[in-house]
Parts: sequence; C-alpha cells; structure tokens
Amino acid sequence: QTKLLPRVFLSTSRALQVEEINPPSNEPPIPAYQEKFGEPLKLKRARLLYQSRKRGMLENGLVLSTFAAKFLNTMEGEILDQYDRLINLPTNDWDIYYWATGVKPTPLEFNNQVMNMLKEHVKNKDRESRIRQPDLTF
Repeated sequence: QTKLLPRVFLSTSRALQVEEINPPSNEPPIPAYQEKFGEPLKLKRARLLYQSRKRGMLENGLVLSTFAAKFLNTMEGEILDQYDRLINLPTNDWDIYYWATGVKPTPLEFNNQVMNMLKEHVKNKDRESRIRQPDLTF
C-alpha cells in the first residue's frame, strides 16, 4: 500500500500542471490529395460515392452519403470537381462538418455552390430520416 500512495500522488500532481503537452504523433502522415484529371464520369461518381460513405466519422458518413445519394448523379463538370475537392482536400473531417452546420465559417476555397447545397441539405427542411446511410443501388 505504501507503493501505491506515491503513484497516486504523482498522478494527481501531474493532473494539476498547467502546461500543455503535445507528444509527437506516431501516426503515419496522410498523403496530400492529388486531383484526378481525365477520370471517366462513371468512375468519378463511383469513387465519390464510396468516399462519401466511408468517412471515418459517423456524422459525416450520414451527411455526405445522403447528400451524394440525392445529388451526385446529377452533378457534372465544375460542380462535381467542387464536391471532389470538398471531401478530399480538408485534412480534418470535423472541419467539413462544422462548415456545413455553420459552427465555423467556411474558408473561401470551399465557399461555393456545392457547399451551399450541402448547407441546405444539412438543414433537412423536409425532415427526412437520416439515421442510416441510403442503400446502394446498382
């Protein structure tokens, strides 16, 4: 029991320290996104649908998968490129979520037609059920 007391005291004293500690990350670096030029439209839509569904965080998985199900098949040209850049350039998925929900201001780079569409989609004015990702159709 005497050995336990110093450890508890040491833990408590560390918790009271004010300085912030940022240990180096052991995670592998995320490679920079490389825009794909000349990608066939069908392949690009399939890739974006997959990327919209596999976000790594539930909130964006639901928001982006329902958005893609609703709009992706009608997107072309610059609008499709805007969506591609939106879901692939930011390195933090929470940024996309906060921009779409209006918690943080959208950077000029992403303040475009697709972001406006996404912000309207997030408002869910029709009160659609969005508790799961839409079924895939082949």
